[in-house]
Amino acid sequence: MLRPLPLARLAVGATVLAGVVAAAPAGSAAPAVPLAGTCWATHYGPIPPGSYTASGEIFDNNADTAATSLTRDPQLPFNTLVKVTNTANGASLVVRVNDRGTFAQTPQEPKCLDLTDGAFQRLGGVIDPDQGHIEVTEEVLP
Repeated sequence: MLRPLPLARLAVGATVLAGVVAAAPAGSAAPAVPLAGTCWATHYGPIPPGSYTASGEIFDNNADTAATSLTRDPQLPFNTLVKVTNTANGASLVVRVNDRGTFAQTPQEPKCLDLTDGAFQRLGGVIDPDQGHIEVTEEVLP
């Protein structure tokens, strides 16, 4: 039986799969792991200049970065790389997790990532008029 690992161990040799965390064998590179199903990627919208992310970085609304929900279990650690693919057009982008959001996942609104406006648009999302979200798949990269 797999047991959850402390968050501190997630960044080193761990694999996240559909809410289950499993340690990778010692000395092996963790493979890229798709997370189960599809979810919604939203975008930040207007953020005041000079704002900080939860990781302490100055926010850049054009960077390939994202926030994960505080309700996500388990959390994706800061600096986790996630390949995000828009299911409507096949566009993919690798983003780095550097923030946490207060948005919640529900069956009616399965939000998984809050992308910068730049990343959202590079994946084919429309900001004006705002379509609100795009349906994506996620793959955690080693």
